[in-house]
Amino acid sequence: MQNGLDTKFFTRGSRAAGHRVALRAAVLLGATLAILPLTGCPTDATTAAAPGKVAPGATAPPVAAVAGERASAPETEPQGQVLVGQQNTGTQHAKQVQDLISRVEASYQSGITNYNANRLDAARLDFDFAVDTMLSSGMDLKNDPVLSDEFDSLLSRINSLELVALKQGNGFSPKVEAAPAENASEVTFVANPVLVGKVTQELKTTQSDLPLVVNQYVAGWIDAYSSSPARRGHLKASLERAGKYKDMIQRVLRENGVPQDLIYQAITESGFQPQALNARSGAAGMWQFMPFGGYGLERNGYFDERFDPEKSTIAYAKYMKTLYGLFGDWYLAMAAYDWGPGNVQRVVARTGYADYWELYRHNAMPAETMAYIPSVIAAIIMAKNPAQYGLTDLTPDAPVLSDTVTTNYAISLPLVADLTGATVQEIVALNPAMLRLSTPPDRSYDLHIPPGTTEIFQSRLKDFPEENRASWRFHIVKDGETLDEIAESLHAHAAQVAQFNDVTAAKPLETGDELIVPIAAAFAASTGQTHYTTKRTDTLVTVADRFGVTVEQLRAWNHLSSNRIVPGRTLNVAAPIRMAPAGRASRRASRSSHASTTPAKSHAGSQTSLHATTPHTSHPAPATHTSSQKPSSATHASAQKSSSTKRKNQ
Repeated sequence: MQNGLDTKFFTRGSRAAGHRVALRAAVLLGATLAILPLTGCPTDATTAAAPGKVAPGATAPPVAAVAGERASAPETEPQGQVLVGQQNTGTQHAKQVQDLISRVEASYQSGITNYNANRLDAARLDFDFAVDTMLSSGMDLKNDPVLSDEFDSLLSRINSLELVALKQGNGFSPKVEAAPAENASEVTFVANPVLVGKVTQELKTTQSDLPLVVNQYVAGWIDAYSSSPARRGHLKASLERAGKYKDMIQRVLRENGVPQDLIYQAITESGFQPQALNARSGAAGMWQFMPFGGYGLERNGYFDERFDPEKSTIAYAKYMKTLYGLFGDWYLAMAAYDWGPGNVQRVVARTGYADYWELYRHNAMPAETMAYIPSVIAAIIMAKNPAQYGLTDLTPDAPVLSDTVTTNYAISLPLVADLTGATVQEIVALNPAMLRLSTPPDRSYDLHIPPGTTEIFQSRLKDFPEENRASWRFHIVKDGETLDEIAESLHAHAAQVAQFNDVTAAKPLETGDELIVPIAAAFAASTGQTHYTTKRTDTLVTVADRFGVTVEQLRAWNHLSSNRIVPGRTLNVAAPIRMAPAGRASRRASRSSHASTTPAKSHAGSQTSLHATTPHTSHPAPATHTSSQKPSSATHASAQKSSSTKRKNQ
């Protein structure tokens, strides 16, 4: 229920994320400006802090020691003696650390440049790469003090920029409105018998499965919603946003046997904003769950299910049912949801009143909790009597519709957008639980894509090697576009795009061609380079150091028999793409039948809703392949040979 800021953070991950995610969780949860709530310590639902509150002494969970810590020196080695081999190893390690930090800072500074120029998508990608460079370095970020400080500093700086952007309303994700109970102490309740009498009469014809009551406190909130432009604006916007999730929420509440009108609690919690985040307490999502507690919502470095509308609603319904079983009263259950069940139990035991309104009259609860239930009841009464309160002009938002595909590999959201004909913003909006612009690389994830695009998504995706789905792009050639323009717009190299897609003078680009765009995902990508022209003062060693690669890699990539290089030679400074052409023409021909039927950005009501009655049943979208189905090199080579044969016959 707290003032929300958006936590749609923008870091992507890499493989072997196991202990790096745990490390990232410890760093983020310990940071002052941590806005990326990660895995916490689950506790019993009846004793956990309330979703909208934070325990005063909350700390990050302990992180298990990383395997491979330095062993103690042999007893035979004289204390304090430094061997030559150890000294060289230490010097080499220090150099590797400095090289890593230099690459990270270069990417971060590029992000700052894009950020200041209001190129927020580009800034997001730069910041992503800076974090990924550290996470994928293979170095011990936890126990190396220099790297630990750099990682902590990097995350804090990026998080600070995100907070500033959000406060200015131009952040990387949509601006989130404050919840009405945030400034509850500003609401004064002047006795108004006329208003109380009017609402009492309305209540006689108001249908609700909650035990609605009217008193001066509820009437005071009705007056606040009616007379304050800000509060009235929040109420109207909330009721309009509810259209996106109303069917799903009511289904979940019904399936869990709790009152349907509990849906209106979301007005006070978040205004139906799934990405709401309270920067002060850490409560997040539509139902403002804390980053710890036994709510059954998973949080890791890639996604936070508190931001998933359906999964968080299921957790909310189950938790409210538990609280009602504990107190036997829906108002006390809602108070416990806000303040914490332990606090409510203690105040009931201390005062002897197991009645919310008696606790209210005795001023036995915090101001926010005292405002919480009256504000919910007021919203219910006004929403169910729109004509009396001037709410007849509302236009509910259309339900959120999507298809769902299950991934068990890393795929970037820009590539998902390319394959489905959507924008990155549209894909992000369909997946509010994602914390990065990539799906997890080593576990299954239900990815939401635009409705009606499953078939074309899977058809196009099969041409992308699994290991390249986190960095490569897809492009359909438009009339008048050139290869250079396409490559430049996607930060690729025209020669590589041409090679991979078999673009030659004899077979030039045509409008409608579907291109696979290889993009190097190597360390050199932090500078945007995969090639380098040598200068007179260069040596193979200096070039390797400059781009964070080894001399052996440079020799292999450039077919060098020695370490000697001549000025003016163009070198590959990232792994060159030497795959056979992938059949641009054959892909275009094979998909011509899809052109008239693929709803790339369709949101028609006939499409499957994200929140269907039976989750993952009415819009089934099987994984494109599982790890056991990953194509072997031989299979991929065979497919390329087949495509090449088709082109020769055209």
